[in-house]
Amino acid sequence: MTKVMGIVNVTPDSFSDGGMYFKPEEAIRRALNMAGEGADIIDLGAESTRPGAEPIQWEEEWSRLEPVLQGLSPRIRGVSPQFPLVSVDTYHPETAERAIAAGAGMVNCVYAKTVSEMFEICAKNATKLVVPASCCLGTVPKSIGSVPKCAGSVPTYLDPMVGFGTTREEDLELLRSVPELAKRGPVLVGASRKRIVKKLTGEKVTGKNLGGNLGIAVWCALHGASIVRVHDVRETVQAIKVVSALEGD
Repeated sequence: MTKVMGIVNVTPDSFSDGGMYFKPEEAIRRALNMAGEGADIIDLGAESTRPGAEPIQWEEEWSRLEPVLQGLSPRIRGVSPQFPLVSVDTYHPETAERAIAAGAGMVNCVYAKTVSEMFEICAKNATKLVVPASCCLGTVPKSIGSVPKCAGSVPTYLDPMVGFGTTREEDLELLRSVPELAKRGPVLVGASRKRIVKKLTGEKVTGKNLGGNLGIAVWCALHGASIVRVHDVRETVQAIKVVSALEGD
């Protein structure tokens, strides 16, 4: 059955929930709530990737993530064996190494430029990795570098990168590519609360288009996605359970 990854933005400026979980105690509380709602993975991100967001250095990113990982550490390290896998959403190798040392079991890298380094870090630490699908399909510019030989030893998920500088039509094509992409490897889709949902539903108020978010998540689950990355964990878990039962999964 498709796994559900819950999003915890430890940022002041994310497009959907900026500031809600910026304080470490709030981020920890949200992660614990998501675990109770049935999340399989919790993805902690400390830098907004919304259009126009200002990049931050890894030191600032880590200063936001470190107290959250410390707060979750007892559960991550086996005291609660059923606690979800913890992922860190970063393109900074320095942050990735520190997060893995603190207990993260997955790195979610959204930029191709550092993917090669991330493969080496994850291979060394037996850690899962999410990368832009283009990195493994031979469409990344040569200037960025190639995927290292160690990549074959890293459990890797392909992200079609919905909503990253793309138009409505391009996002639709990326979503429609999921069935074919799933033939190449495990796929992670993160379309939750992005512009494509607003454009398809016509609902402009963030948080009021739950039906549209669930529609995309369920469609992706039915068409081969291994993971859906979402804000609305409880509702997505319920929807996928029902659809999977009807499908005989």
